[in-house]
Amino acid sequence: MTDVTLINGIALAFEGDAVYSMYIRRYLIFKGLTKPNHLHREANRYVSAKAQAALISKMLDEEFLSEREVDIYKRGRNTNSHTKAKNADVVTYRMSTGFEAVLGYLHMTEQIERLEEVIDWCTTQVERLEN
Repeated sequence: MTDVTLINGIALAFEGDAVYSMYIRRYLIFKGLTKPNHLHREANRYVSAKAQAALISKMLDEEFLSEREVDIYKRGRNTNSHTKAKNADVVTYRMSTGFEAVLGYLHMTEQIERLEEVIDWCTTQVERLEN
């Protein structure tokens, strides 16, 4: 088995992107959304680089993450991905990459309870902004 602590930030973010997207899609479907266009539009409120950067900023401000999770965030944020974001500036894109790296790390280390706690926190924050 691979030592997850040796996996680079981009690979962790790749995993985290998929995991977060799946959880958000399921969350929205369970909320009663079923039309593809509406699902896509709503999902973007949670999974866009801008939304993820705002969420990770709030997590850091509120000291919601463990020391290890902050380290993983910084590793993901500081990794040069050689790609550009479609709809975000470089800083926002890197912050969202760090956010996704944390989720990827939690998933790959099978810390599912913590992963779901983080995702629940995120959905609550996005819902609060809406109301």
